[in-house]
Amino acid sequence: MFSEKMSEAMAGQVNAEYYSAYLYLSMNSYLHSINLSGMANWMNMQAQEELFHGTKLYNFILERGGRVILAKIDQPPSAWDSPLAVFENAYAHEQKVTGLINDLVDLAQEERDHATNIFLQWFISEQVEEEANASGIVHKLQLIGNDAGGLFALDQELGSRVFTMPASG
Repeated sequence: MFSEKMSEAMAGQVNAEYYSAYLYLSMNSYLHSINLSGMANWMNMQAQEELFHGTKLYNFILERGGRVILAKIDQPPSAWDSPLAVFENAYAHEQKVTGLINDLVDLAQEERDHATNIFLQWFISEQVEEEANASGIVHKLQLIGNDAGGLFALDQELGSRVFTMPASG
């Protein structure tokens, strides 16, 4: 059974996922403003993923008979000190989202809501990937330091990212 408590908690995650999209769009705008269009593209693709995640959660809630009350989405930051700071913020944010998903799994297990627990396992796996991607870019930026050539090469690499709708969607 899908409880009201579980429905509300999941609706909170919908908000968190849409906030994530806002955050990544803000990072996109900042990176464009400093002429790092490849990194900006990476953030745009990340925003598209977060919108997909929010919609996936939203639809699941409705399928289970819940109702989603959409809450206000907070304004994200709009400036960072460096590209490294942008990706450090992205990595920290993904770690926070992982904690939120883990809390939902804990609640589903507590309530013996097996369907929701199974559904959330996709998000658990997705967060492993999300954290690894952001962490990898942070490490590359740390290695690059102030090397303009390295920054240019990484910007080119991140510019090739495309969003592909996951098959499980």
